[in-house]
Amino acid sequence: MPKQKTNSGVKKRFKKTGTGKLICIHAEVRHNRRKKTKKQKRHQRGGMIVSKADHPRISKMLSC
Repeated sequence: MPKQKTNSGVKKRFKKTGTGKLICIHAEVRHNRRKKTKKQKRHQRGGMIVSKADHPRISKMLSC
């Protein structure tokens, strides 16, 4: 039986925590940082927990 492959785009964007939750980065973080205020950048620093509705779809793509 062949194994399911991990989606390459998903593995770059999401990470699984020890408790099983999925973390992703905030939107609008990757570029145009000069325009954003210090406050905006500070609030975007940590990860964001994925919603329960998206959790099954993303974990399937991660093959978890």
